[in-house]
Amino acid sequence: MVRWLLFLIGFGFSVAGGTVTITYLNLIPAGLTWIEFLLFIRSRPECYLFPIGIVLISFAILLMNDSFTK
Repeated sequence: MVRWLLFLIGFGFSVAGGTVTITYLNLIPAGLTWIEFLLFIRSRPECYLFPIGIVLISFAILLMNDSFTK
């Protein structure tokens, strides 16, 4: 049960972080260069949710695979 909860929390983090990052892509037509955009993304804490979510999903899947092989 904990593995599924970890998976769902990771999925929620990934969706939230990915949505915010895609939303910030609207700044590029407003005049930001790609370098400025990446520096801006690096400074926003909500954009860190996407990689944290991917790590949680990967860890949950790894734990699920271990339980099936035993």
